[in-house]
Amino acid sequence: MDLGISGRRALVTAASKGLGRGVAEALAAAGVDLVINARGGEALNAAAREIAARHGVKVNAVVGDITEPETRAQVLAAAGAVDILVTNAGGPPPGHWQTWSRDDFLRAIDANMLTPVALMQACLPGMIERGWGRVVNITSAAVKSPIAELGLSNTARAGLTGFVAGTARQVARNGVTINNLLPGLHATDRATALDAGAAARDGITPAEAAARRAAGIPAGRYGTPAEFGAACAFLCSAHAGYIVGQNILLDGGAFNATF
Repeated sequence: MDLGISGRRALVTAASKGLGRGVAEALAAAGVDLVINARGGEALNAAAREIAARHGVKVNAVVGDITEPETRAQVLAAAGAVDILVTNAGGPPPGHWQTWSRDDFLRAIDANMLTPVALMQACLPGMIERGWGRVVNITSAAVKSPIAELGLSNTARAGLTGFVAGTARQVARNGVTINNLLPGLHATDRATALDAGAAARDGITPAEAAARRAAGIPAGRYGTPAEFGAACAFLCSAHAGYIVGQNILLDGGAFNATF
């Protein structure tokens, strides 16, 4: 399917690997020029070279922590008039509700709520003026079904979900859509870290921990960054203009519900 976005310009954060890299690859395959950001310069610059060579699009890499105002300003300056914004950030560490401090919550909210909000506030006016835009926030399946040990993530991402619910309905008449993608378990560094933590806690190997978690998913496996990226690219496409303010699960059927 031709997504109808060739020649558009996108900003994708946390795009050096994992789900962000999958999204960047899928958008580039559709002919979209990219500005990508991540904290690790070596991985980010390698991703930019590889994506540009593979897909023949322009890829500008800006290294830095997107939660820092200075980095955010640099990224937005490099991005310019973007048509597509995909926000993404690593989740806070797991833990227990008794041990999280105020500072822990503030860091989580800054990374997983306030930073995406700031990026939307910066990019939406231009999209509205031009009469077309797509925003996709990569959040978490925990928004639909909270994960106890990921309470910091549950809290911050729920706040972002609320912001999107109201804002998406205000900008849709201008040809701009905002939606959230809620990943379940995917084969990323985040899943590897969580598997390692479960293995240490339960006295098993990381491979056994991963197999145990995969067995609880109806699809019987973890998702891949490539299939996640393809779903995101469709939401960014010319065909998705009537999908507004939605929270779409990509979890292999793990969330058990009729609706």
